[in-house]
Amino acid sequence: MAEIVYRNLRRIEGDLVDIHCADGRIREIAPAGSPAAANVAVVEAGDQLLLPALVESHVHLDKTLWGEPYRPNTAGPSLKDYIANERRILREVATPVATRAGALLEHCIARGSLYFRSHIDVDPDIGLTHVEAMLDLRQRYRDLVEMQFVAFPQTGLLTQPGTLDLMDRALGLGVEQVGGIDPAGIDNDPIGHLTAIFDLAGRHGAGLDVHLHDRGELGLWQIERIADFTAARGLAGKVVISHAYCLGMFPESRIEKLGRRLADLGISLMTTAPADTSLPPVEFLRGLGVNICCGSDGIRDAWSPFGNGDMLERAFLLAFRFDWAKEAELLAALDCATHAGARALGLNQYGIAPGNPADFVYLPVATLGDALGQRPAARQVVRRGRLVASGGRMLQPLLAAEGSGNAAPR
Repeated sequence: MAEIVYRNLRRIEGDLVDIHCADGRIREIAPAGSPAAANVAVVEAGDQLLLPALVESHVHLDKTLWGEPYRPNTAGPSLKDYIANERRILREVATPVATRAGALLEHCIARGSLYFRSHIDVDPDIGLTHVEAMLDLRQRYRDLVEMQFVAFPQTGLLTQPGTLDLMDRALGLGVEQVGGIDPAGIDNDPIGHLTAIFDLAGRHGAGLDVHLHDRGELGLWQIERIADFTAARGLAGKVVISHAYCLGMFPESRIEKLGRRLADLGISLMTTAPADTSLPPVEFLRGLGVNICCGSDGIRDAWSPFGNGDMLERAFLLAFRFDWAKEAELLAALDCATHAGARALGLNQYGIAPGNPADFVYLPVATLGDALGQRPAARQVVRRGRLVASGGRMLQPLLAAEGSGNAAPR
C-alpha cells in the first residue's frame, strides 16, 4: 500500500510525533512536523492520544447474544446450572453464530481491539459447528484482525465422552489452543483432565488456556499441578490460566513461591477484573514477574446482559477494582489490555515501534488518565496503516447489520 503519515499524535509520555507507515508497517516514528514526500498521504491527528492496538485476551464470540433481544438469566446458582441454561438458550436462538459473532467483532474493532483470543465451545451436542463458523469468520475478517482460537470443553471434558476427540479434530482444522475447565470442579478428575489436554497440546504443538474457577486450596493445588505439567512437557511460555480466583483468597506470603514459579515458567494469568469475587493480586504478582492480561469473557450472553467489548473499559475496571490512580498504576492497567495480552497470546512484533505492523488507536483526550476515565467512543483505529474505524464505527463494515433487525445495541 502507499505510504501514509499520521501527524501530531501525542504519546503517553507527552511528546508529539508523526508515524510514517508504508506497506502496512511503521517505517518511522519522527518528531511532529517531520518532512514527507509530496506524493505521501497525510492524516492530521490533531494532538490526539496515541495507544497501541488493544488486545482482547479472552472472549467467547461464539456464544454472544449481541444484536439479539436479551433473554433473562433463569439459571440456578451453580456454575453447572449456568452452563445448562446457556445451552438451552443457544439452542433456541435462530441467528447464526457467525452473524452474532461478526456483529460483536465489528463493534470491538471500532473500539480499538485488533487482536483476539476467542474460546469456541466443543461438545458432543454441538460438535464442530461453532468451530467451523468461527474459522469462516476469521477468514472473512483476516485483513482487519488477528484471531486465535481455543477449543473449549465448556460442559466438561472427561465427563462428556467424545469431547476430547472433537477437540483433536478442531485443532486439525486450524484451532491453535487447547482449552480446559476446572479439572476438579467440572471433571472431578484433575490429573486425568490435565493429562488429556497436555497430551493433546503436545500432539499438535499447541498452547493451552485453562479456565480455573475453583477456589481456595483446591484451586491453588490445581495451579501447582498445571505448573508441574507445563515444566514436564516443555511448554513454558505457552500456557494461560484464566480467572484463577483462588490466588486472591490467600495472603501474599502464601502465594509468593507459586507466583515466582508461574513467572519462571512463563505461565500467564488472565483476569476480567470481576466485581463480585476474588481475583489475583495483580500488582503483587506483576512485581514477581507474572504476566497478567485482561479479557472481557462473555459479552451480552446467556450469563448476563453486561459487557461492551471495550478493552479500554476493561483496563479501567481493573484500575477501579484496585483503586489505582498513580500514573504507574494506570500504565499497568493499560499494559494488561495491550502488551501483556500480546505476550500471553505469543504475538511477535506487537506495539508502536519501527518495523512493527502499523496497528494503533488514537482518541481525543490529552492523557492516559483521561483515556481510562472518559473512554470516549470517538476513536480512530488504524490497521496495517489504514484507517478502518472512526467515531466508534467501522468505516467499511463487512456485516450488513444496520437496518436488518440484527443491529447491535449502541
